[in-house]
Amino acid sequence: MSTPNLRGGNRPDPAVPVPDDHGAPPGGWPNPRNGFLFFLGFAGIGAAMANLVPLVLTMSIKATAIDPQNATTVLSVVVSVSALCSLVMFPVFGRLSDRTTGRLGRRRPYLLLGALLILISAVVMLTATTTLTLAISGVLTSVGLSAATVALTAVLPDQFAPDRRGPGSAIVGLSLPVGAVVGLFIAQLVSPNLAAMILLPAGIGAAGCTLFAVTLKDRQLSAAERAPFGWGELLSTFWVNPARHPSFGWAWLSRFLVFLGVAAVQAYQAFYLIRVLHFPPSEVAGAVFVSTLVLTVAALVFAPIASKVSDRIGRRKPFVIASALIFGVGLLLAAFANSFPFFLVAIGIIGLGQGVYFAVDIALVTQVLPDPANPAKDLGIMNLASSLPSSVLPAIAPAILAIGATAAAPENFSALFVLGSIAGLLGAVLILPIRTVR
Repeated sequence: MSTPNLRGGNRPDPAVPVPDDHGAPPGGWPNPRNGFLFFLGFAGIGAAMANLVPLVLTMSIKATAIDPQNATTVLSVVVSVSALCSLVMFPVFGRLSDRTTGRLGRRRPYLLLGALLILISAVVMLTATTTLTLAISGVLTSVGLSAATVALTAVLPDQFAPDRRGPGSAIVGLSLPVGAVVGLFIAQLVSPNLAAMILLPAGIGAAGCTLFAVTLKDRQLSAAERAPFGWGELLSTFWVNPARHPSFGWAWLSRFLVFLGVAAVQAYQAFYLIRVLHFPPSEVAGAVFVSTLVLTVAALVFAPIASKVSDRIGRRKPFVIASALIFGVGLLLAAFANSFPFFLVAIGIIGLGQGVYFAVDIALVTQVLPDPANPAKDLGIMNLASSLPSSVLPAIAPAILAIGATAAAPENFSALFVLGSIAGLLGAVLILPIRTVR
């Protein structure tokens, strides 16, 4: 069954499962071996490190050096502008990548662009003396990460058959928490040398993207294969109609809700440790590192198992649903933790859920794309579901924190974590209507 598209051709009916070769490149998928996954992981972790170390640590230090009295305002401006650029550049780079016909291929130019922008942003940050220059650094980092991430996610449907995407999905998904842990560890090793704290993560990130670009066997798109482009396609760069592509819409909303819960943990656990578990501010950085390490180790243990089992039995939905449920339960436990060891147990459960989720989420997403032959644009839109929550949550958090607040406890962090738990559980439920993936 098919439905007419804007160009007068036919597209598969989104309510009907498609055959496994849907969107296969000419000659079939190459299904590269383990060396490919190594360089993919190096690039993913490096890019995440180059983005998260500034976001979590060095940008705050630099903002304090620029304007000690208004450092939080400086940081808020930089982060907000950078986040806005990400919202635009994810789908734009995806559209451009799908249509690139140069000799370097469709994905390699964007890996190299990401590497270059990461390096330039680090130099700009190091030399920044004003809010404007620090914001320029943040924008360059954000745009570089967008370019690299679009390429890193698009290579999965480019290179692997649908039943072989589990390990690659796990690697790309886990690159964020692993990049955070490794990057912060490296930054701590060279602290207080700010130049090394800024340049080392950026250098590793650029090296990872460059090495993957060099080793990637990226098929060149011919001009004849490139789809026509008009005003309708231009407008669709930032939009996929959920009525025409319901499976994509459900997957996007599910992902948004799960990452809303992730944002609750990432953005507010330091405040929770200080104000609820009464950690001295001087010790909270070490506690956050320990909790992040626990989460990452739990994710790393279970993600490879889930990815291989998912590939072997040919099912994605049960793993995504189970992982979102586990994640929601972990957040619920964290909401009522009355000691740091109990909090770490909750974080470990959250990590288990995240590990299983990351192992199969991207693999599931690649199987609900509206145009599998040109996946990068739609993957760029899907990436917004994981980046938007970090911008949305700070806007609604004050109202949530005020629920049930008292003079003794003016901020209700338990309510915030419960909200995250509910979001994760709803994210699990919204996987059920997807009919194109088992």
